[in-house]
Amino acid sequence: MNKATKTSYRQWMALAAMSLGTFMGLLDVTVVNVALPTMATSFNESFNNLQWVLNAYTLILAVSLLVVSKLGDMFGRRKIFIASLVLFMIASAVNGMAQNLLVLDIGRGVQAIGGAGMNSLSMALVASNFSGRQRGTALGILGSVIGLSTASGPLIGGYLVGQFGWPSIFFINIPIGIIAIILTIVYVKETPSYGAGSKIDWWGMLLSAAGLFAGVYGLIQKESHPHWAWTDMRIAGWLIAFVIILVVFIWVEKKVTAPMMDLNMFKSVHFVGAIAVALALGIGVYSFNAFLTALMQNYIGYSALQTGVRQLVMSVWSLILGPVTGILGAKYSKKWMISGAMFLGGIGFIIMANALTVQLSYSELWPSMVLFGITNGLVNPLLNTAGMEGAAPQEMGMASGLLNVFRQIGTTVGVVGLGLVQTSRYESYLSAHIDNIKMLPAAARTGLHKALITAGPFSGHEIAFSKRLSHAPFAHDFQQLVLRAYHSGMVGVLFTAAGVLFAGGLAAAILMREHKGSGDVA
Repeated sequence: MNKATKTSYRQWMALAAMSLGTFMGLLDVTVVNVALPTMATSFNESFNNLQWVLNAYTLILAVSLLVVSKLGDMFGRRKIFIASLVLFMIASAVNGMAQNLLVLDIGRGVQAIGGAGMNSLSMALVASNFSGRQRGTALGILGSVIGLSTASGPLIGGYLVGQFGWPSIFFINIPIGIIAIILTIVYVKETPSYGAGSKIDWWGMLLSAAGLFAGVYGLIQKESHPHWAWTDMRIAGWLIAFVIILVVFIWVEKKVTAPMMDLNMFKSVHFVGAIAVALALGIGVYSFNAFLTALMQNYIGYSALQTGVRQLVMSVWSLILGPVTGILGAKYSKKWMISGAMFLGGIGFIIMANALTVQLSYSELWPSMVLFGITNGLVNPLLNTAGMEGAAPQEMGMASGLLNVFRQIGTTVGVVGLGLVQTSRYESYLSAHIDNIKMLPAAARTGLHKALITAGPFSGHEIAFSKRLSHAPFAHDFQQLVLRAYHSGMVGVLFTAAGVLFAGGLAAAILMREHKGSGDVA
């Protein structure tokens, strides 16, 4: 009895260590958003220059996920997880002390390498430290941490920046990281070094990193320059390079005796279905957080902290549902729960699209936000468990890494894709209706139209409601034009996101398989 209690206690402490690492690694994807205005003042830099504080982390995180996952599989996941924590903490300290933007950008890139190891290996370590029904519960709790960390960025970032300044969002990682390292050393069991005596597939690692870099960087270029055509070589060149490198990577992996990635994983229809759901979740739910935050701050007028507090109706569901999903997943079909939750989120987007008005208020948003939260709170934990069902012990780190990669790529694709939908509808509405504004001189019409197009949907409100224009005779009609154009763009975003989630729900229903009694995936 005492031995069982002690063993269980060690397991839950191990879960706490994994959860702390995962929380820090994913929180730093979103927490910086709310600090950018303060950073702009501190560094005396434009907002556009500061975008690489976000992009450097996003880009290097995606590039590193598969490499650190494989290193964990080969040499012991606990070793690489601890090394990732140490690297993340050192980079966080450098970021907090950065005196210029270049140091901060480099620090964010290094920090992302640590974050990649923390995110991808935590799931595999939990799976190897738990067994049976407890494994589903533990992975459910870890999934709730993943959802909570992504959704709580505005709240935590807003509070830290408001109370202690922007460096605090990095310094807070140091004491949390120390606790996570101690807990990992004491309580987390090491996994076998499956690569002992094997050659490292350097070409596979290099090609996977280069390919992901080219693909994600091409998307970032499109996000930063929405008016560049997809055929512009500054975008198309990177995407073509991604395809070429991917083909070479597949060829290399088929030839080497100990490949970085066992391509046979993709012969599993179930695993392909799990990846499709991860991609759809990233595109439809995670990327939408940026649009929702901009909507609440730029158009409704909430502060970062007020936005974070109101988004609790969405993020709290990860905390509530995560521990429950392990029990539900053991009793009921994971694939149908995942599919149903994806359709529920899609319905939430349609409800919000029909509830939006030009004069927005929080009362129009929160019912749909509850549905988004339930979707995230159910799908993430269940996907973590279902995605690794049937994975060989030596491939569990890679399986976890692939789920994270596709979730991350989905987020990047969603920010770009949904942004293009929003921008297209926003600009079309402006061009079709700006001539209808009475008392707006022709010269001013041209200049204002160009300013709105250049600023984009997120910043149109700031132009329309500026002090300079507020007393103009055409101010009211001009402001209504901008609000209606933004409304048109957001409706397009919402219906597109709904379609993506419906597609993800169908993929789960058609491709994923039942694994009865598969509590022990390893």
